[in-house]
Amino acid sequence: QVQLVESGGGLVQAGGSLRLSCAASGSIASINTMDWYRQVPGKQRELVAVIHSGGVTNYADSVKGRFTISRDNAKNTVYLQMNSLKPEDTAVYYCNADIGVTTGWGLKMYSYWGQGTQVTVSS
Repeated sequence: QVQLVESGGGLVQAGGSLRLSCAASGSIASINTMDWYRQVPGKQRELVAVIHSGGVTNYADSVKGRFTISRDNAKNTVYLQMNSLKPEDTAVYYCNADIGVTTGWGLKMYSYWGQGTQVTVSS
């Protein structure tokens, strides 16, 4: 069993900062890409930031220069540092990870999601 557990969401004023964390636990053989998505009611889930196993990162244009994704491979944890927050950043934030699990047929890659954490930015 593999779990992703997020923390760090909350209410913040515009211009403030929050740091989200997402820790993976369970029978993990390897972790490739780790991502953060966000979703508001009535809209599709959108990709916010990606970090590959080697550390290469990509960001949505809407968060470039304000958000920073990082990971601690020793802790199987991905972080999202969010600065200069805007009301339009309000959403439920989800982490996602491509995780390798050892099975009877060898290493299998699966995509796992966290439960989501609410971020609310007041104007």
